[in-house]
Amino acid sequence: MIELRGLQRTFAVGDQAVHALSGVDLSVATGEYVSIMGPSGSGKSTLLHVLGLLDRPSAGSYLLEGSDVTGLDEAAQATTRREKIGFVFQFFHLVPRLTAAQNVELPLVLAGLAPAQRRERVAAALESLGLAPRAHHRPDQLSGGQRQRVAIARATVTAPSLLLADEPTGNLDRTAGREVLEILEGLNGKGLTLLVVTHDPEIGGRARRRVQMVDGRIESDRVVGAG
Repeated sequence: MIELRGLQRTFAVGDQAVHALSGVDLSVATGEYVSIMGPSGSGKSTLLHVLGLLDRPSAGSYLLEGSDVTGLDEAAQATTRREKIGFVFQFFHLVPRLTAAQNVELPLVLAGLAPAQRRERVAAALESLGLAPRAHHRPDQLSGGQRQRVAIARATVTAPSLLLADEPTGNLDRTAGREVLEILEGLNGKGLTLLVVTHDPEIGGRARRRVQMVDGRIESDRVVGAG
């Protein structure tokens, strides 16, 4: 599914070079559930952005489902993101003026699906997450947990093979956060490859495979019993 070799990402800050990623090697098989943990500044979010084709590595290679995506142009990156990758962020990133259904529909509009197909998929996605009664509510009319469920529906309505979650419970209370994690884990149980970035060891400890990052490098990578 994912093959990273010698991945580096360097930023220029003034006259200083900041090495956000320093020679990262990582392989993730289809269907794995991996947590990427580390303190602030460890490089975990930078790694997620590279994996999601939201940022480009300065050096190294990235293969996604056997294809080298390292040097794709912006149009090809956008197509790959749309077809293969879903994103769930801490702050939801829903469009405030759109309803829940319209937010979920957005990636299908971009993918060029016909209106009837879009309606069918959106309805199924909302129903599967218990959001059908909230389909016509705007984000400001939803709780935090409901907004994150809308974000998950939007991320998965295109049936991606990879789901990237960046601190998905960071803006939720404990109960809503647990529900969101259980939803993500349920999707993984159906075969979706799941990578969760978190600084919280309790959340990271739910994954069977746990990658610890420090100073732009992978410090440890271990598989434990199912969490």
